[in-house]
Amino acid sequence: MESFISNSQTFNVLMFPWLAHGHISPYLELAKRLAKRNFIIHLCSTPANLSSIKHKIGEKFALSIQLVELHLPTLPNLPPCYHTTNGLPPHLMPTLKKALEMAAPSFDNILCTVKPDLLIYDFLQPWAPLAASMHNIPAVEFMTSSLSMTAYMFHFFKRPGVEFPFSTMFYRDYEIVHRERLLETAANEQVKKHAFQGIDRSSRIVLVKGFREIEGKYGDYLSSLLGKKVVPVGPLVQDPTHDVYDSSDIMEWLDKKDKNSTVYVSFGTEYFLTKQDMLELAYGLELSNVNFIWVVRFPKGEKIKLEEVLPLGFFERVGERGLLVEGWAPQAKILSHEGVGGFVSHCGCSSVMESMKFGIPMVAMPMQLDQPLNARLVEDIGVGVEVVRNRLGVLQKEVVAAVIRHVVVDTDGESVRQKAREMREKIKNKGDEEIDEVVQEFVQLCANKKKNGFH
Repeated sequence: MESFISNSQTFNVLMFPWLAHGHISPYLELAKRLAKRNFIIHLCSTPANLSSIKHKIGEKFALSIQLVELHLPTLPNLPPCYHTTNGLPPHLMPTLKKALEMAAPSFDNILCTVKPDLLIYDFLQPWAPLAASMHNIPAVEFMTSSLSMTAYMFHFFKRPGVEFPFSTMFYRDYEIVHRERLLETAANEQVKKHAFQGIDRSSRIVLVKGFREIEGKYGDYLSSLLGKKVVPVGPLVQDPTHDVYDSSDIMEWLDKKDKNSTVYVSFGTEYFLTKQDMLELAYGLELSNVNFIWVVRFPKGEKIKLEEVLPLGFFERVGERGLLVEGWAPQAKILSHEGVGGFVSHCGCSSVMESMKFGIPMVAMPMQLDQPLNARLVEDIGVGVEVVRNRLGVLQKEVVAAVIRHVVVDTDGESVRQKAREMREKIKNKGDEEIDEVVQEFVQLCANKKKNGFH
């Protein structure tokens, strides 16, 4: 990479992700990879978000990754601790989006202070690159959803009423509400306007999470829809050794389990299981007879005890076979442990990438929005099996148990486990190919700005 950047060249980059952990995490991982190549990164978000990632930077990147606080206006029912989607009650999401847009003057002040050579911004934030252009700063959009999901979404932005040309990407009948919500979003003129303004204001390229070997055809189609070069950035998975939170209790418990004997169960930071889903999942874990670590989350402000939402006598029956963790667990560290043999997941994009990076087969249990499409991708490439609900969209404990056993234990699930291991090796062998291409593009943009100014 030294051929791209000489020792005398250093470029300053301002990163501005959406206020969700699933967005900030890949931005931070991209920041680390750029920081190894003479880029100085300024990662901008709210104090509520930055406080949760400070520990992930570590001494190695202390000088090359700076955290920049963006203060949002305090709106009714939205105090500063709610300036993040992590644990945010769903009805406050529109208020959070409004508060972020109201913070545009503060963001402009940050641009004036940092004076970056390049801005990297998120989906549906077209006012950010517009502000950057006023200061002659080139900007590149980085969308953190998968190539397949992004292509699906922009297809309906661009070609409403026309079926998506790839038949493996679909919503099941009981998921139709999520497809309709996506189509309603695509039909919303304001959203469509912001989506294409964001693309138009992206300098030459658009970054999307993922890599060509898995989603190349979706990347090509997306490029044709956008009229821009689409550059995949790779899986951007956190190095588990960078996690400094004390998780010794969890890891000690896991150390006692046999190799590949345990499933890790987590549904991200923004989705909360319904009471019915929680019960069926609990019974399914119990029936599977497989060891499990289950991360349970509730919305901020809700005082709920686990005993109130789990089956009566659940803890006594599962005993040492199960470990429940409230709120947070070191996901990358757990998935990289040899005791873990499966990942029960909502199929958020980051979780799918982590699962593939560590070679852990998935028990796909999509809940909302883009997750069903990510689950279809997981099955299509053979690294997981989906828990299909009944025709009413209800989880069934017997199906949950059967899929867990198939993925982790049963001999007829060996092909899934083998595919997951092959995917791990494929990602390992690739190294940082995608980042190399990203760096080349950024160097040209930054160098042109420094040499000629940006127009």
